Amino acid sequence: MMKKKITVALAGNPNSGKTTIFNELTGSNQKIANYPGVTVEKKEGVFDFQGYTVSLVDLPGTYSLTANSIDEIIARDFLIEEKPDIVINVIDSSNLERSLYLTMQLMQLKVPLVLAFNMYDAALKLGVSINRELISELLGIVSVFTVATKKSGIIELMEKSILLYEGKLGNRNVTVNYGVDIEKELNLLETIINRDSRLSGKYPAKWLAVKIIEQDGQILKKIQDSPVYQEIKKQQSESIKKLKSIYADDVFVLMSDRRYGFISGACSEAVKITKEDRHTISDVIDKVLIHRFFGIPIFLLSMWLIFRLTFSLSQPLINLIHSGLNILGSVIGSFMADGSLIRSFIVDGIIGGVGGVLSLVPVIMLLFFAIAVLEYSGYMARIAFIMDRLMHKIGLHGRSFIPMLLGFGCNVPGIMAARSIEDYNDRMVTILINPFMSCGARLPVYAIFIGAFFPEKMAGNVLFSIYLVGIIVAVVVAKIFRAYVFKGETESFVMELPPYRIPTIKLVVMHMWEKVYSYLNKAGTIIFIGCVFIWFLSNYPANVNYSKDYGGLIKKAEETGSRSKVEELQAEKAKESLEKSYAGTMGKKISPLLRPLGIYDWKVSVSLIGGFVAKEIIIGTLATLYSVGNPSEIHMSLQESLKQSRFPDGSRMYAPLNAYSLMIFVLLYVPCIASIAVIKRETNSWFWPIFTAVYTTSIAWIVAFSVFQIGRFLGFGI
Repeated sequence: MMKKKITVALAGNPNSGKTTIFNELTGSNQKIANYPGVTVEKKEGVFDFQGYTVSLVDLPGTYSLTANSIDEIIARDFLIEEKPDIVINVIDSSNLERSLYLTMQLMQLKVPLVLAFNMYDAALKLGVSINRELISELLGIVSVFTVATKKSGIIELMEKSILLYEGKLGNRNVTVNYGVDIEKELNLLETIINRDSRLSGKYPAKWLAVKIIEQDGQILKKIQDSPVYQEIKKQQSESIKKLKSIYADDVFVLMSDRRYGFISGACSEAVKITKEDRHTISDVIDKVLIHRFFGIPIFLLSMWLIFRLTFSLSQPLINLIHSGLNILGSVIGSFMADGSLIRSFIVDGIIGGVGGVLSLVPVIMLLFFAIAVLEYSGYMARIAFIMDRLMHKIGLHGRSFIPMLLGFGCNVPGIMAARSIEDYNDRMVTILINPFMSCGARLPVYAIFIGAFFPEKMAGNVLFSIYLVGIIVAVVVAKIFRAYVFKGETESFVMELPPYRIPTIKLVVMHMWEKVYSYLNKAGTIIFIGCVFIWFLSNYPANVNYSKDYGGLIKKAEETGSRSKVEELQAEKAKESLEKSYAGTMGKKISPLLRPLGIYDWKVSVSLIGGFVAKEIIIGTLATLYSVGNPSEIHMSLQESLKQSRFPDGSRMYAPLNAYSLMIFVLLYVPCIASIAVIKRETNSWFWPIFTAVYTTSIAWIVAFSVFQIGRFLGFGI
């Protein structure tokens, strides 16, 4: 017998425990994508319950269903357009009045509604006692007490939902009375709406009238094709004018006041406060953690510890992955002829490409584990709060700070973390400037060039200045974007500071796994293709016209038993092959564009091409080009080779100024292919990753050009 399929939507405020309920019901049967055309995640899960196959949709967490953010619009449009069979409204029992504002708007939509008074144990500890039967009666809605973290009430919640779907339980259509004057104007609009049967059949007439009188631009767009649209616009204008003359206040504010009045009345009847002392443990902790003077230092210390632990713990895992792949490459390579293209393709291209994907997984895994702990413990909201004032000065939201900070570890999780920012403009600017945060992958490049061209006592200052340049460029670009591309006021920073909680291991691990899976599923494929592409550029064309008969010379050297000569000739051949490959040809063509920056050698140009795949590849490419053979001596040998590089006339090719200009270019130019892939995923468009590649490289050229030319003018050049 086929099971009946029903769709259930979860709606609720952020931090209400909605995601915990979703995870408890769906387990691992989840699918995560993006809503079409936007960056907001769409989470769906499937499970069987009492003869039904339930498709559970976790709507974005919102405080209301107005048109102030993408999340609100998506949640509202899903309820209107998709018309789920049941809507479960998850309510934070310890913050009832705020949570019920969303409930009022769901009631106006006349959706089949079940209330889940979640975290009821936390409410009781705060001295909040809720008469569930009475508040259900007052609101006319079926309700259940739940404690999702303890799996309490979850089964009853689904049982009540099924009974409501089957018509064995009923909800009364309780509506807010907005007062005589407002109701009169709403009735006039309803009369016009009901003249269009298509319009009144799709939307509840009273709800639509409320949205029209609140001047909801998104809703007005949806109904502009209606034959009664002009009548609606005319009546809207007259009604708003009349209500403003009566109340001398904004209509939206008036409507909100009426809703909160209804909520306050219901809560005064059904909610009792049994404790007079309202100071909680969260209040005590906040006196320290969001202190005016101590808040930021404590936060910086916390993030330093997280980064230190993250990269310390991830390094052994990264080394293990590299060792495993090296062993795999050696085993597979042993069955193939040395120097063959098929061996090079499998070992260097495929296995090397997979290594590029997997090497970032430990970092992403541990960083997002830490982020999940901060988020679900309630501390992440405090971080955004204490940094908001500083971020507003550059035209961004307080929540933009966390993704930017993560970018210093790795741009990939930094960009992914921007999805926590609700406002579209703030989120996009944060994503687009994140590549200027100097990630850990660039550090080996700095180490090589600083070690080669700057005295040890200056090394720390030089490195600090590079990071500082990245921050300054990010700030300037953010202000330009906010002024000319993503216009509009920075979103007001009015946010909830949820109580501190100990996050469950299951919730944290599931959050971490979602991010790791997303990275492997999306970015991993593109990184792999990029690595294979670089391999192709470095190994073709295959039939190179060498300047010497290397085959004959190597054979003679082998006959004489001169192993050192054989290695020397093989290195020369590999060097010439690379120089005449597509990568070498491309490097030589790019080189003239980089000469004004003080970057004269085509070998560096080739390494910068490889740096598009991963910035670590820059050093590997330079080591190969400079014939650095012993991996244990790569830093010393490469630094010496760079210092000894000469022009044909014998003059030095590199000097401190050239090296500094190159490091600035590496800092700012196109982010790695993993970052480009994640930007594509987060923006759901190819335009923005392509734009990022072009604009960051352009800025890198301009800044490096300025550094080199001004430095040379001041007498710091070679």
